[in-house]
Amino acid sequence: MPNNNNGRTRIPSDWDLTSEDWEYIPLRLPPDVTRVTASMRLAIQAEFGGWELSRVRLYTDGSRRVLLKRKKTAHHVPQPGI
Repeated sequence: MPNNNNGRTRIPSDWDLTSEDWEYIPLRLPPDVTRVTASMRLAIQAEFGGWELSRVRLYTDGSRRVLLKRKKTAHHVPQPGI
């Protein structure tokens, strides 16, 4: 699905991203990404970027919308490039 968020997807309307303690990043995984591959990609982001899984929504076409979160920090850590 096309988006306006610098390569990231629009988030579902019921996902709240407002927090003083957490930063969030929504991602879209296309239908051709298997569950195992998605799991491995997200695990790498968790390990090296400090992100953790907040929400996942699976759509009938096989695509997924994923919301990652991490505690806000004073130093800059790159955003995931999945």
